[in-house]
Amino acid sequence: MTIHAFTDGAARGNPGEAGVGIVFKDERGKPVETIHGYIGEATNNVAEYKALLACLKAAPKTRCTRLVVHSDSELLVRQLTGEYKVKDQTLRGYFVRIHRLLAKAPFEFEIRHVSREQNREADRLANLGIDTRKRIRL
Repeated sequence: MTIHAFTDGAARGNPGEAGVGIVFKDERGKPVETIHGYIGEATNNVAEYKALLACLKAAPKTRCTRLVVHSDSELLVRQLTGEYKVKDQTLRGYFVRIHRLLAKAPFEFEIRHVSREQNREADRLANLGIDTRKRIRL
């Protein structure tokens, strides 16, 4: 079964208070789970990486055999697909963690860049994470 995950990280200020949002949808586009959380102070790029980490940690619960992640972060997508190098040391650490998770993942993985308009629900959830200050474990 293919699950589509829409992820977003938000930072109010750069750096600033930050949150993550994830929407998991089934093959027909029906939401099956949503996640939001507060990650403290971070840059927008760190928030995007942490949103993907949270997504990958939660994905096995969906019992998917294939996970297609949709993100409006061009930097994140292009770094993960190898189009861009990861020069920032902080992002490099998250990049390595993500690849370690993917190496053990019980599903195939694909990541796609989408427009902000296509990612509104994940953005709303990321901002809800900041507003509620509901901590998320990563």
